[in-house]
Order: sequence, then structure tokens, then C-alpha cells
Amino acid sequence: MTQERNEGGDLKIGDPNDACPSYEGRIEFTILGVDDERAIAKMPLQSGILNPFGTVHAGATLWFADVTATHLALEGRHPTQGMKGFPLAISLNAHLLGNRSDGSFRAEAVYIRRGRRISVIRTQVRGDDGGLIAEITTSHLRAT
Repeated sequence: MTQERNEGGDLKIGDPNDACPSYEGRIEFTILGVDDERAIAKMPLQSGILNPFGTVHAGATLWFADVTATHLALEGRHPTQGMKGFPLAISLNAHLLGNRSDGSFRAEAVYIRRGRRISVIRTQVRGDDGGLIAEITTSHLRAT
């Protein structure tokens, strides 16, 4: 397959407006509860978070898990812009094990290690049938 290149040797893509479609969507979720040891959230599966195959985009699943873990690490505080102690994610390890096209996802985040500066949290995302969709481990650093 021959690809066209411009004078500089870069691939010639053409009109950026024709290159790929634009996408629009939003992610809705509800935090169902947070206590000292866990946070639980629910996210309805809707068209704005589905990939071209009709299942949930991996980025939406990771975002949902991260937001659930962040609510646990906030320890009951409500986030505000520029707040001290906001738990910034500094690492994320994800295993995407399944997917769904309808229903909802439920996330449960629990501490693996709860530190003064850095906490490590494991979040499992499951479908309505209880099937494991993803297991994500995040590390959070308290902003100063």
C-alpha cells in the first residue's frame, strides 16, 4: 500500500475536516456512598460513551474508576479548585477484562495502602450481571 507524502516527507493526510468524524458525549455517574474503607459509584451506559463497536470506550471505564477512587481518597471532603490535599493520581494500572453495551457499571474502590502523602486504591468495575469489567489500581498523592 502506497501512502502519499508531502515535500517534507510527512504523510499527506488531506483536509482535517474529512480525516475523522467528531464525537460528542458526556459521562454521567452517581456516587452511591463513601465511608472510611470504600467508595461505591454507578454509571449508566449511554450512547456518548460507546465506541464504534457499541461497547463502552476504555477511556470512559478508566475515568469512572479514577473518579470513584478519588472520592475515596478525598475522605468525605468536597473538591474545590486549588484545594490543599486534593488526591492527584500519579499512577494507574488497568486490566480491562470485559465490556458491555447496555445497562450500567458499578465501581467499588478500596484502599490497598492508606498513607499520609500517598495512597494506593484498587477499584473494580462490574456490569449489572456482576461480571468483572476492569480492575484498576491507582496511586494518589495529596497536593500541597
